[in-house]
Amino acid sequence: MDPVAALEEIAFLLERDRASSFKSKAFRRAADVIGAYSAEELADRVHDGRLKRTKGIGDTTYAVIAEAVDGGVPSYLADLREKHGPAVPAAGLRAQLKGDLHSHTEWSDGTTPIGTMARAAQLVGLEYLVISDHSPNLTIANGLSAERLQQQLEVLDELDAANEASGGIRLLSGIETDILLDGTLDQSPEMLDRLDVVVASVHSKLRTESREMTQRMLRAIADPRMNVLGHCTGRLVEGSRGTRPQSTFDAKAVFAACAEHDVAVEINSRPERQDPPDDLIRLALEAGCLFSIDTDAHAPGHFSFLDLGAARAEANGVPAERIVTTWPADRLLEWAAAKR
Repeated sequence: MDPVAALEEIAFLLERDRASSFKSKAFRRAADVIGAYSAEELADRVHDGRLKRTKGIGDTTYAVIAEAVDGGVPSYLADLREKHGPAVPAAGLRAQLKGDLHSHTEWSDGTTPIGTMARAAQLVGLEYLVISDHSPNLTIANGLSAERLQQQLEVLDELDAANEASGGIRLLSGIETDILLDGTLDQSPEMLDRLDVVVASVHSKLRTESREMTQRMLRAIADPRMNVLGHCTGRLVEGSRGTRPQSTFDAKAVFAACAEHDVAVEINSRPERQDPPDDLIRLALEAGCLFSIDTDAHAPGHFSFLDLGAARAEANGVPAERIVTTWPADRLLEWAAAKR
């Protein structure tokens, strides 16, 4: 087995289990160390003991690497696979998901580089991934200025070209832009026009009274650059950040606008969000909305949240053809660009 792939899968499965980030980082650090060696050099370093004395390689990661170099599945990985089951379910709506339109990297408030997130998304069976780091107004999340977003687009182009050459996952450009208080999107129109997918979310003043919040959201939805309405209520139902009630707005009016302007309603798969609530998923379905099942991933293991998002969509009767993340990449891109 490829040792780098083994280490990254272990890190992914540990994050999936919500283990200490220290554990997963140790395996990713080891993957970075050995990624600099050819297969022959790595084997030599394992067999003559040099690898065991290398900074960033501990006893456990060394054992994993040694077993993989010898051609087997490391026992540590085999145990995790038995515990968690396959990364990609064989049936149901989850098995039909081809992409994720909402993910974060170390460019904003994510934990890992773009390449690491891409490999994890591919591990769970995705064909494409939108990198959608935060916009500049969200300074607490290190949101991207137009200049930094331009730099990220250049990096994305290089990574996507390399992935295409090697049969890797397709990387698409995007952003999670703030919906500002006046309903405008928090990035220049010129930069938004260059992106493949624009997710827009409310992150501030979540307790605004219903009428004002509704108008704020309606103005954003009418912007032809917006493709997805992210975690529409902003609620938190569990987790280390505590709980937070959902925002109040005229959901019928908001979902009618989404249907009219061809904006997909995100089913945010994060366990602490589960946003929208079930009653609003059904309301959006009745309104004729499209949906996007996304992870809002901030670490590679978060792509396993797709299981939860798919289960909630199925439980509320959302058909696969109404979910844009079941579409092939080319159809998704055609849809996202159609109204600009």
